[in-house]
Amino acid sequence: MSPPNSKTEPRRCNWARTELSIAYHDLEWGVPTHDDRTLFEFLILEGAHAGLSWETILRKRENYGAAFDNFDPRKVAKYDQRKIEKLLGNAGIIRNRLKINSAVGNAKTFLEIQKEFGSFDEYVWRFVSRRTIKRKRDAVLQAHTAESDALSRDLIRRGCKFVGSTICYSFMQAVGMANDHELSCFRYHQI
Repeated sequence: MSPPNSKTEPRRCNWARTELSIAYHDLEWGVPTHDDRTLFEFLILEGAHAGLSWETILRKRENYGAAFDNFDPRKVAKYDQRKIEKLLGNAGIIRNRLKINSAVGNAKTFLEIQKEFGSFDEYVWRFVSRRTIKRKRDAVLQAHTAESDALSRDLIRRGCKFVGSTICYSFMQAVGMANDHELSCFRYHQI
């Protein structure tokens, strides 16, 4: 892909270079999300992302939606060993037993959190005082923060897997709990 023409293309974060990543960057990344189904989707996708590029996950995202019942946590929480084996044979997703098992276990915890707090949205946005954290001028992009550390610790305490602080921070960026668009990026001020 050629560099953007400054007269026709808006300035974006440097990582948005492919058609998929540009669409994701422009339409989703950093947009505050309060829909529990979407929050569950990103919980699964960020767990699958561990050790891989986000581009890999974006290419497989549609397959994940089909494989995981459109990210319905009630359905995913009921997956049995037969369904897990079927997922392990699905070349359209990351076929890692630990990641697939964690998606099922995390769905169960997700439902417990919904029951306790009324919604996962109500639970998760508490970690940023219900406000998007904005990247400050000249601030170095962090791999994790005190907020993602706290979210990670709490999710792990509740039994979640693949929710280390770096994964949690990536989740927070994806769902708009953190706005880490570069200040020169056209999306920084829009969000």
